[in-house]
Amino acid sequence: MGQPTKTIHVHRHQQHLKWSRDIPPVLTIESGETVTFDALDGSNGMITKESTADAIMEFDVEKADPGFGPIYINGAEPGDVLKVDILDLQLGDWAWTAIVPGFGLLADDFPEAKLKIWHIDPTLPYVKFKEGVHIRKAPFLGIMGVAPGVKGEFSTIPPLETGGNMDCRYLTAGSSLYLPIRTRGALFSCGDGHTAQGDGEVCGTAIETTLTASLRLTVCKNQPWVTAPQFQTPPLKQALSASDINSDKGEYATMGIDSDLLEATRKATRSMIEWLTCTKNLTREEAYMLTSVAGCLKMVEVVDMPNYGIVMTMPLSIFVTPGQPNGVAH
Repeated sequence: MGQPTKTIHVHRHQQHLKWSRDIPPVLTIESGETVTFDALDGSNGMITKESTADAIMEFDVEKADPGFGPIYINGAEPGDVLKVDILDLQLGDWAWTAIVPGFGLLADDFPEAKLKIWHIDPTLPYVKFKEGVHIRKAPFLGIMGVAPGVKGEFSTIPPLETGGNMDCRYLTAGSSLYLPIRTRGALFSCGDGHTAQGDGEVCGTAIETTLTASLRLTVCKNQPWVTAPQFQTPPLKQALSASDINSDKGEYATMGIDSDLLEATRKATRSMIEWLTCTKNLTREEAYMLTSVAGCLKMVEVVDMPNYGIVMTMPLSIFVTPGQPNGVAH
């Protein structure tokens, strides 16, 4: 009879709200071992499936975006690189998206709190935004990082050169993340589960959910080119099922032109919201949320000074014919 498989697990209560090299590790592992994390969503339990918009007004940002860990990896030294192989990501059964007053790309345009609760059906490849709008599941962890190399405490909300709250939608199962190690043991943590998100997360939230994540953590030597997060994604056919690939119907894009990159980004986003409200029967608040969970910002022109060109794209495959269970695009 063989030896039982070793189980390495981080629980929901094993969390921290700051990045610091002085936080004691919750576990110590060997390089190359796999750890499973049971991670709460970015609200840290402050939002529940029964919540209303009142929960947004009572939201304590100091308790948001917890990291689960940290994990000490034997043999990890400053100057090394931690390779994080994302092996598996299992979603919870519900999620949320919110407009938070004073937060987000268009905070001045949307001053009122709004909260959307999503149902996640494990038998379906998508979640339903509303009748006729389906968003394909593409789960990822918004937070993956190691401890900074300098003394002090740092918020978990902005990303750092050592990772953290990167909110990078490409870090799905099958991808590998590379992080520069700045302190002995690396002290890796993760969290902030997402069901799906667009590039930019413009309203400030994605489709936020709990996640159970299985990650393999490996120390790599002699990789001096990794001075900030880098990653590798799997081949397209591995990342998406054949049905997902065949459902592609192209994109609609809106462009913002301005001498200021941030203002060009706002213009592109506002134009997409206008298109969605005029052509897809969405309220302005619904359109803003949809740009955050499905719209993707791209820099299409940055050399013809003094103006920059930023576009927001929206996949047309998310718009389906009502009554078609598999989602047939218009």
